[in-house]
Amino acid sequence: LNKKDVDKLPDAENVIFMAGKKFGTAGSEAVTWAMNTLAPANVAARYSESRIAAFSTGCVYPFVSPATGGSVETDTPMPVGDYAQSALGRERIFSYFSDLNQTPVCIIRLNYSTELRYGVLRDICDKVYKEQPVDLTNAYVNLIWQGDAVAHSLACLEYCSSPANIMNITGPEILSVRDLAENFGHLLDKKVTFTGTESATAFLNNPSQAITKFGAPETSVPEMQKMVAEWVKNDGASLNKPTHFEVKNGEF
Repeated sequence: LNKKDVDKLPDAENVIFMAGKKFGTAGSEAVTWAMNTLAPANVAARYSESRIAAFSTGCVYPFVSPATGGSVETDTPMPVGDYAQSALGRERIFSYFSDLNQTPVCIIRLNYSTELRYGVLRDICDKVYKEQPVDLTNAYVNLIWQGDAVAHSLACLEYCSSPANIMNITGPEILSVRDLAENFGHLLDKKVTFTGTESATAFLNNPSQAITKFGAPETSVPEMQKMVAEWVKNDGASLNKPTHFEVKNGEF
């Protein structure tokens, strides 16, 4: 957020922009907006001669049904809540500077990246392992293993352009939270219970463009679930940062 400090950073041909604020937005909305719009402005101005791949989120899209196949990059954003709105603000800032300075930019709309210590799968697995009810309010998700998300995001540098390009990054499947929880129940030999009413819509990304360019993610959903279940069963470390993927009111 300190432009003077950003201006002192070394030159770079390629920039991956990952700074942002999501968790704790409720009650500190002004900080969230500053982090998600002013910091991008400082970086975009400093690295006007670079190629920038900037992380965003599928939360800028409206809720859609699984039958749609998920939102595509040309769909009109309809962000709900301060986090999603300010994330769209971040996109607009990068797009503005891309137009102003002809800076090549690719905006990465990612959801949901998951790994052993963090992510939607870890959240669901923890609930099942502790025999706590799994919330079905947000009944469907996209998932991508974090290693695959990193690989695809780095590959987006090749597709930076001015005006800014947009790329959905996630796995190809639309997954049922109920099915994921029941699979964990089988892997962990635990009884699975649920809470909440299954909604017909969710934040869903269609990654067809990225998969056409980069290929499908290497790590399958069954592989992810098996690894996470083994990790949790063996008391593997957690970042203790729930994703709040269940939230549909935009309050994180």
